[in-house]
Amino acid sequence: MEKRTTIGILAHVDAGKTTLAEAMLYRCGAIRKAGRVDHGDAHMDTHSLERARGITIFASQAQLQLGDWKAALLDTPGHVDFSAEMERTLKVLDYAVLVISGADGVQGHTRTLWRLLKLYQVPVFLFINKMDQPGADKEALLWEIKEHLDSNCIDFTQEQNEGFYEEAAMCEEAAMEKFLSEGILASNDLAQMIAKRELFPCYFGSALKVQGVEELLDGLYEYGRTPQYPDKFGAKIFKIAREEQGNRLTYLKVTGGTLRVKDMLNGK
Repeated sequence: MEKRTTIGILAHVDAGKTTLAEAMLYRCGAIRKAGRVDHGDAHMDTHSLERARGITIFASQAQLQLGDWKAALLDTPGHVDFSAEMERTLKVLDYAVLVISGADGVQGHTRTLWRLLKLYQVPVFLFINKMDQPGADKEALLWEIKEHLDSNCIDFTQEQNEGFYEEAAMCEEAAMEKFLSEGILASNDLAQMIAKRELFPCYFGSALKVQGVEELLDGLYEYGRTPQYPDKFGAKIFKIAREEQGNRLTYLKVTGGTLRVKDMLNGK
């Protein structure tokens, strides 16, 4: 069965969010070369204003595919001036990837994003970026993340041995009972904990050098789950824009049923 999810990438400005999106597209074979924001050739930043200013202003989308897994990837603005554009996407996300700069750690806007993700009950994967820069200390960063965001943020790049399973099991009572009786947690156990926001996997790397990106993609594939939607048609609108000819474009996520050409919709 094909897996489908909607994933959003969020971050404090300059954490490397769009660079990570480009690296993910590149690793999945969606693009031949990862673009760069500072070079003005990022595939996710298509508006002339974004290319001129070197920042993401509008939420943009692309498609990821890895085996039987398809994901709609939403790249959101990181600058606080455009946070309303970012927040509109939260209601359509199945999962979020929160990018943290390994050079700067948890910043003020990072904590704001974390509170919003909790408000909208979005499960979160964390990617600690720029680990190739001098002074980036993995253990210190993980401690800071646990201290300022949530103690249930767990390093998923470590070996999945007894120590890993014990640390993960401490995040939820039923998981601890299973670990004590069986000495291990299944992949589905971890996936359910992530989906219920009881566990937050952390990955480390460098998006610019495409390091650690494959591990993040493998984690999203392994632990991401497709939501169950009803047969009746439903959708959530998250963006309104206009094309070059001035025609209005409505971006929406279908949450059930089928939308056919020329179907009439009644909004609520």
